[in-house]
Amino acid sequence: MGSRTASRDPRIDAYIAKSAEFARPILQSLRETVHQACPQVEETLKWGSPSFVYAGGILCGMAAFKQHASFGYWKHALVMGAGAERDGMGSYGKMTGFADLPPKKRLIADIKKAMALNEQGVKTPGVRKSPTPKPPPKAPSDLAAALKKNAKARAAFEAFSPSNKREYIEWLEEAKREETRARRLAQAIEWMAEGKSRNWKYGG
Repeated sequence: MGSRTASRDPRIDAYIAKSAEFARPILQSLRETVHQACPQVEETLKWGSPSFVYAGGILCGMAAFKQHASFGYWKHALVMGAGAERDGMGSYGKMTGFADLPPKKRLIADIKKAMALNEQGVKTPGVRKSPTPKPPPKAPSDLAAALKKNAKARAAFEAFSPSNKREYIEWLEEAKREETRARRLAQAIEWMAEGKSRNWKYGG
């Protein structure tokens, strides 16, 4: 048996093994194609889903759901073209079987395009190319109430840059269930009280 390369993350093996039966071959095929197109790619888990990192940035990611799988590029609009809508189903829509996979040749060409963007350090474009800066992020009511009770966390939050504030707010807003949100809120307050940004573990 060939030895596993350092760029393979065993957590992704586990993710694929736990996925629905229909999704396993799709994810396995996508994973192999990414490695074929980009031998230097590194695997990781981001937001609980398999992600592929190259040249200092996320290249693409994939996920399995109950009824479908998806695969998408971090710089979707730049890879797929401005008119390509991303509807939350990745860059190629819902995949429920092998037939839904794009042709391998096309997939490799698209991955190479995404690689070139990362190599050039091209940033992800905003949804709208407007010159107006984003308004400063506003803390949701539950976060604002929790910050009122914790002076240390409040002071840290107020000193954060808009992007650091936004990371915490988006993390809370992404929680689908009340208990998840409550747990994240408690964790956020704890980290803020220690002056930590949301992504402090990753040096962010």
